[in-house]
Amino acid sequence: MKNIISWIDRRFPLTSFVKKELTEYPTPRNLSFWWNFGSLAGVVLVIQIITGVFLAMHYKADAALAFDSVEHIMRDVNYGWLIRYMHSTGATAFFAVIFLHMARTLYYGSYRSPRELMWWTGQILLLLMMATAFMGYLLPWGQMSYWGAQVITSLFGAVPFLGDELIIWLRGDFTVGDATLTRFFALHYLVPFIIMAVIMVHLVALHSVKSSNPSGINLADKDNIPFHPYFTTKDLFGLCIFLVIYSYFVFYQPNMFIEAENYIPADPLQTPVHIVPEWYFLPFYAILRSIPDLLGGVIAMTISVLIFAFMPFLDRSKIPGGAVYRPFYRALFYVFVIDVLVLGYVGAKPPEGYLVFIGYFATALYFGVFAILPFLAKKEELWLRKKGLPPELEALIQSEEKQKAERMVARRKAKRARK
Repeated sequence: MKNIISWIDRRFPLTSFVKKELTEYPTPRNLSFWWNFGSLAGVVLVIQIITGVFLAMHYKADAALAFDSVEHIMRDVNYGWLIRYMHSTGATAFFAVIFLHMARTLYYGSYRSPRELMWWTGQILLLLMMATAFMGYLLPWGQMSYWGAQVITSLFGAVPFLGDELIIWLRGDFTVGDATLTRFFALHYLVPFIIMAVIMVHLVALHSVKSSNPSGINLADKDNIPFHPYFTTKDLFGLCIFLVIYSYFVFYQPNMFIEAENYIPADPLQTPVHIVPEWYFLPFYAILRSIPDLLGGVIAMTISVLIFAFMPFLDRSKIPGGAVYRPFYRALFYVFVIDVLVLGYVGAKPPEGYLVFIGYFATALYFGVFAILPFLAKKEELWLRKKGLPPELEALIQSEEKQKAERMVARRKAKRARK
């Protein structure tokens, strides 16, 4: 084995790569289990790709055969039911893990300098995941799949001047049909591999700026501990807990996140009583419905997803540690989480009665949180400085301000030299 590794090292820096990026990678010693969700997301993605490849071997991307091919997988293919349920449950698990990963990042302020690029690559991953999930939702060719795709693709008709052409371009036809199913299947199979590539970029960005410290105080490498064996053990323990929960839903509650309407073949002549997307789209769907104008609703729904990318600019507080040392920000974070849950509940119900007004209020609050964040950050910083910060935080803030001033002076000198 030593000879084999030595032979590889002479041609590819395998040993040094493993030491630098895995075993000896410097990691803050106080990372909690909230930092496990990044590795869990990678595990779930691998499960989705493997099960997806096996499902594609038996699936027929044909409007006349798609529904029956899924039933064939469930009933005739050896362990086809297991592969299908692992894949459908894995989609739910993927979004649950990613949402918790994002929540941890928002709580601890890990999107702030110098981790903006890492945060933005994460937002690109979220958009790719949403696109993949939406296209995969059509593939079972059930009633909810068909009408969900019909409604969502129709939203692009709100785009001025290009709306009708965009709908035809997406569907490949004037209505959701065989052409739509074929292209959605092709893209649903392709995009996960693009996600893998973007994850590589995301990891390069992470290892360039290192994992954030929960306290907000980034220590030197010599003051951290190696990733292995301390955090590999921690990640494996978290993985075991995840697999127990995941296995429970696969074997005992596989239909919990599958709409009953989707076990009825798609019928263009019969509309379901209440069309709803998957649970991970419900908050954004509720925002769409809360705006009376179609174009305004589409714009609001789009902004509700993209607005997270602006967090490094909206949160300009110099107090490190995210919500750890910032009570106002912490309260705002919990309000936002509750508001998203309320929007998810509203999106799952028909828009009638008191739920309409709750949807209006929750939508306004959703965007209001981002609107007041820049002003809250300044007020909170002044309040905390009057109250008195811990000495280590004061030293860190002064050091960061000094470095910022030095960079500004260096830029001015370089500008004068160019002149």
